[in-house]
Amino acid sequence: MARRPLADRLPAFPWDSLAQARTLAESHPGGIVDLSVGTPVNPTPEAVQRALAEAADWHGYPTTLGTPALRAAIVDFLQRRRGAPTEIGPAHVLPVVGSKELVANLPAQLGLGQGDAVAFPHIAYPTYGIGAQLAGADAVPVDTERLAAEGDGALPDGAAGRVRLLWLNSPSNPTGAVLTAQQMARIVTWARERDVIVASDECYALLPWEVDDVPSILDPRVHGGDLSGLLCVYSLSKQANLAGYRAAFVAGDTDLIGELTLIRRHGGFIVPGPVQDAMTVALADDQASAAQRELYRARRERLLPALRAAGGEVPSSPAGLYLWTSFGRSTEDSVRLLAEHGILCAPGLFYGEAGEGFVRVALTATDERIDAAVERLID
Repeated sequence: MARRPLADRLPAFPWDSLAQARTLAESHPGGIVDLSVGTPVNPTPEAVQRALAEAADWHGYPTTLGTPALRAAIVDFLQRRRGAPTEIGPAHVLPVVGSKELVANLPAQLGLGQGDAVAFPHIAYPTYGIGAQLAGADAVPVDTERLAAEGDGALPDGAAGRVRLLWLNSPSNPTGAVLTAQQMARIVTWARERDVIVASDECYALLPWEVDDVPSILDPRVHGGDLSGLLCVYSLSKQANLAGYRAAFVAGDTDLIGELTLIRRHGGFIVPGPVQDAMTVALADDQASAAQRELYRARRERLLPALRAAGGEVPSSPAGLYLWTSFGRSTEDSVRLLAEHGILCAPGLFYGEAGEGFVRVALTATDERIDAAVERLID
């Protein structure tokens, strides 16, 4: 029987479809303002760069588990910044090669496959669905706020009883929506009654704007003192400008962490040694992450009113790196409208059918480029 390439199961890479809009935006006399991808533009903190350089002579193999210092730094960060209980220790954490890698591989590494379903927010980062497809499982978008309120009633027909993994993403990429501790707790209760693993992607958690509380799944208010079946996924790309380092970790249920550790040791999923040292420094640097947050706050405070002045509506983007915006027209027409101003954004449809009519506008551009976008929008 002829081989069916795995790539044949997957959609085209979404950002490749932006070529025409990019060309239009690049034709603007003032040049393109690229607000389509949430890639950091500010320098990596100097202390982190020094740690990387000082570890350059890492001539032996690093471990999948990570160094003791890194594991201790992850534990300290989770307790200090994410409300994790004091019972969390090194056995609860595992460094990973960027959070996208884990998102794409987690269903397969948990042993999911044909007949299983992976649920994720109905407006969401596309890699959650890709991970399901790579494992041969079914991808099931679900409104997680409805799930918290209605349980199985929020699932599409035929999905109840087949969901084995549920992704949460709070703050959301792209909408910025934040689940409350009460909503998360209800979801965890629902999941435990059905033997569903819950993985919570929390990489934007230190970027709140209009909310005071961004709960973690590791918070006792959510899990009630029991971490079984729960995983928190976190990245340093946003708070420390470490996107190029591929620096992230997963934390939670020790049985699941042990299972993932064994699989990832066999597969060679190892964070490079110098990056482990750099992560250790970055996790302890609250001052640098606070300074970066203020840069994003200032950009948001300039860009948000400019989008509204241009006819955009931003119904709710209370946290994160993006402004989820509607111009009262189709996603395609909205992308073109901004491209005519020399501004490239991400189409809402990249994030699911429920994203029709919206575009995602990132805050990740230099101050000069943000100012250029503001000037064009209010002109």
